[in-house]
Amino acid sequence: MSDRWVVNASPLIVLARMNALHLLSELAEQIVVPTAVVTEILAGPAEDPARQAVERGAFKSVDQPALDEILAWDLGAGESAVLSYALNQKGWVAIIDDGAARKCARSLNIPHRGTLGIVLLAKQRGIIPSAAQLIRRSMKAGLRIDERMLTQLLWESVGENWQEK
Repeated sequence: MSDRWVVNASPLIVLARMNALHLLSELAEQIVVPTAVVTEILAGPAEDPARQAVERGAFKSVDQPALDEILAWDLGAGESAVLSYALNQKGWVAIIDDGAARKCARSLNIPHRGTLGIVLLAKQRGIIPSAAQLIRRSMKAGLRIDERMLTQLLWESVGENWQEK
């Protein structure tokens, strides 16, 4: 395993709410969270599981100023820091869910994946028994996914039927 991931707030929050933060460490060799993302998460409610994980030092924090080519996209501070780190550090993957941030990543050839991609990878590597079951939990935890796209993606990626319970 040689995956190195720089993670944004949304994937951390959704995975924490699903009680699935362990997937990050099981799938990636190294995980970092920019201080801009830490600040965003710490501004959340005290009972938020992502905030609790950050407070107990579950992730290595890194300082990363936003690069000019990322600032031009007018993204949030967290997304800008995540993408700047991935652009600045060869071999790092940005873990982001935001649509505009993903568009920026594609435009600048920054490797990236989102919460859904993490779940599918966990299923492909045999870490979880069902991607569909975990994705349903992620949707309850706040992840928004188009169900038609999801049906096709689940079937093509891991051979699961979205409608099965």
